[in-house]
Amino acid sequence: MKLKIYGPEVPNIPWEERPPGSGEVLWRYSKNPVIPRNLIPCANSIFNSAVVPYQGEFRGVFRVDNRAREMCLHSGRSRDGLNWELDPEPIAFICGIDELKPFVYGYDPRVTWIEDRYYVTWCNWYHGPTIGAAYTFDFEKFYQLENAFLPFNRNGVLFPRRINGNYAMLSRPSDNGHTPFGDIFYSESPDLTYWGRHRFVMATAGGWQSTKIGAGPVPIETSEGWLLIYHGVLTSCNGFVYSAGAALLDLDQPWKVIARTRPYIISPQTYYECVGDVPNVVFPCAALVDSATGRLALYYGGADTVVAVAFGYVQELVQFVKDNSMI
Repeated sequence: MKLKIYGPEVPNIPWEERPPGSGEVLWRYSKNPVIPRNLIPCANSIFNSAVVPYQGEFRGVFRVDNRAREMCLHSGRSRDGLNWELDPEPIAFICGIDELKPFVYGYDPRVTWIEDRYYVTWCNWYHGPTIGAAYTFDFEKFYQLENAFLPFNRNGVLFPRRINGNYAMLSRPSDNGHTPFGDIFYSESPDLTYWGRHRFVMATAGGWQSTKIGAGPVPIETSEGWLLIYHGVLTSCNGFVYSAGAALLDLDQPWKVIARTRPYIISPQTYYECVGDVPNVVFPCAALVDSATGRLALYYGGADTVVAVAFGYVQELVQFVKDNSMI
C-alpha cells in the first residue's frame, strides 16, 4: 500500500537531486552550509534552527550565539529556503508573565503550525534549562507562554496536531550541564499550560546513540506512524559525537515505538560538521516536507557553528526505518 503523508503541499520546497551513484537515504546539499556563522554582524555562530513554509515562502527562528557568547533567538525569512535574511536584533518576546520577563537565554528552537498559528518551543532558562513556548502569526510579534516543564529539560518538540484532544510534546529530561544521559518522553496538555500524562518513549541504545538521545524536527505524520527524526550521541575518546536516526511512533499512542533505526541516517563526516565551535555535531531541528511528492529537506546544525541542509524522500526514510529497525 502506498505511503500517505499528512500535511501541506510545499511545491517550492528546497531541493537537489540525489548525486549519481549515491545509495544514501539522505544526501547533503552541494552548497552547504546554507547559513554561515557570520550572516549577521553580531553572530559568532548560527546553528540548530527551525524553519517552516509561510505564505509561499519560508520563515524561521534561528539560534544565534552572539559575540558576547550569549544564546539568542532571531527571526528570519527566505524566498527559497536556501538563501536567508535574519533580523539583526533578537526576538523581543511579548510576555505578560512577570516571572518570565527577564529573558536569560534561548537555544535550539523548533517551530510548528497548529490549527491557527505557529508555535515555537526552545530551551529556555528558568533556574536551569527548561522548555520555553511561544506563538506567532507573522514572525514579527512573538507571544510568550508559560514554560512547559520545570528544570531540567531540553529538546521540547510539539506534534503538529492535537492527540487525544490534547497538545502533545516530546522532551528529554536532563541536568544543568553537558548532560551525559537522556531518554525521550511524551507529555500532553489541554491548554499548553498544564502538562501531564507523561509517558516514556525510548532510551539510549548502542553505538552512535549510546550516551543520550533527543527529539529533532517536528514529527511527520504518515500512514505508517509518526516519523520522528532524532539525534543520538556517543561518547568518544575526543568527546561527544552527535548523529541522527529515525523512528516510527504509533499515531494514537506516540509513546509506543513501532520501529527504530539501528544505523544512523546521517553523521558528522564533512568539514563543516566536524570542525567548528563544537566538533563532530549533526543536530537536526527542522524538516520541510512536500506531501505531494514526499520530498524532505532536513535542516541541521553543523559543529554548533552553521546551518546545513540534507535531502531525501519520506517514503524511502520510512522504509529505511522498517528495514533497519532494532525492534
